[in-house]
Amino acid sequence: MGSVDQRTIDWDDGVVVLVDQCALPGEYRLLRLRTVAELIDAIQRLAIRGAPALGAAGALGVALAARHGVNVEGEAERLAQARPTAVNLAWGVRRALAKLPSGADAVLAEALAVLTEDEELCRTASGHAADLIRELCPRRPLRLLTHCNAGRLATVSWGTALGVVWHLHAAGEVEYVLVDETRPLLQGARLTAWELADVGVPYRVLPDVAAASALARGLVDCVVVGADRVAANGDVANKVGTYGLALAAARHRVPFLVVAPSSTLDEHTPSGDLIEIEERHADEVTSWGGVPTAPAGAPVFNPAFDVTPAELITAVVTERGPG
Repeated sequence: MGSVDQRTIDWDDGVVVLVDQCALPGEYRLLRLRTVAELIDAIQRLAIRGAPALGAAGALGVALAARHGVNVEGEAERLAQARPTAVNLAWGVRRALAKLPSGADAVLAEALAVLTEDEELCRTASGHAADLIRELCPRRPLRLLTHCNAGRLATVSWGTALGVVWHLHAAGEVEYVLVDETRPLLQGARLTAWELADVGVPYRVLPDVAAASALARGLVDCVVVGADRVAANGDVANKVGTYGLALAAARHRVPFLVVAPSSTLDEHTPSGDLIEIEERHADEVTSWGGVPTAPAGAPVFNPAFDVTPAELITAVVTERGPG
C-alpha cells in the first residue's frame, strides 16, 4: 500500500508542493507554490483541502512568509482566515508563527515537524478506530460507509476515516466501502473513490440521498467519517451532509465513528452552534463544469459544512483512542 503513504503536501527547496485535488480523478498533478498568495488561492479553490492537510498548509505558508521576510504576521493572519471552519488551518499557522523570533529556519523546522506528526497521529488514530470497529461490528467482512474524503488527500498522508479502511483492508476484513458522492463538489466520487481504486479496495459510489436507504436495507455495518472541527462538548463540524447521515445511522442503530488527530479538537469552542460555517459560491450548486444546472440567478444556500450533535456520534477517535 505504498500510495497511501505518499505525501499530499510537502516542502521542496523553498516551495510548497501539493497534489492539485481539483484535477482529480482525471489527472494527478502537482502544484509548486512559491508565495503565500498562491497557497491561499489553492486553499480557497480546494486544490488542497481536509483539516489535517490544511494544518500542514498553514504551517508551511508561514515558512514561506518567513523565508521571504515581508510582513510575516500579516501574511499569517490572511492565511489563517482563508477557510474559517477547519480549526487545523489556524492551528498550523499559530504553531509555526510561534517560532518566528528564532528565525526562518526555526519556522521551517516547526512546519516540517507538523507534517511528520500528522502522518504518525493519523496512522495511530485510524488504528484505534479500526480496533473499535472490530469490537462494535461482529460481521465479517465489514461493509463501511463514508462521506466526503478523509484519506491521504485530506491529510499529509495515510488519512483518518480512510486510514481505518487501510488497516482493515490489510487484514482482509473489508467487503466494500460505500462512498457518498458528496454534493456539490463530489469529493467522495472524485477523491475517495480514486483513493480506494488506487489501493484496490472494493467500493461503490452512491448519491448522498441514497445513504439512508443503504442503512435501512442493512447494507452498512459502520459509518466512519473525518472532521474539520470538534467542539469541547463533542459536537463535530464536517462536510455538509454528515449530520443527515448521522441521523440515519442513529435511526438504524449503526455505529457512527469520527476519526481525527487531536489537532482537530477545539477546546476553546464550547459547542457546535458556535462554529463558524463557511458558505461557498452559488456557482458550485447552479452549474457543473461550466454548464448551468439551475435557472440563471437562482438563489442558493451552499454551506460547506454542517454540525453533528455529540449524542449522534458513537465515538470520536484520536491518536489517544476513543473519546
